[in-house]
Amino acid sequence: MSIKEKKKSKNTIARGKRKRAIARATVSEGSGILRVNGEAVHSFNSPFFRQTIAEPLKFFDTSKLDIKVTVTGGGTAGQAQAARTAIAKALVARSGDEETRRKLLEFDRTLLVEDVRRVEPKKFKGPKARARFTKSYR
Repeated sequence: MSIKEKKKSKNTIARGKRKRAIARATVSEGSGILRVNGEAVHSFNSPFFRQTIAEPLKFFDTSKLDIKVTVTGGGTAGQAQAARTAIAKALVARSGDEETRRKLLEFDRTLLVEDVRRVEPKKFKGPKARARFTKSYR
């Protein structure tokens, strides 16, 4: 078989962000496996994170799709929510179905629209971003 005869599989890549976490999801033809950083989702300890990551799969038939997610930065909750957004965006881009996109937006807007809120940086003269040190005269 020559190089020109090889069939290219169609991959769809999407990005999701939440706080400091950035996730990249790749959807390709396969056997219905969902992996996050090389691990199967059902091997995660927390049921909350398993449920959060698998939430967009309710709206799509993913039995013939492999989904690989790479997540960096942030904490575990932020990574789960970033992965959820990336998976939803990739599946919507792959399907191209406007009706499913509308259903996802009605169900939960953060599935497709990233949350732009970030942690406010700490300022001088205080222990946190807005709090100020107090002075005790006793």
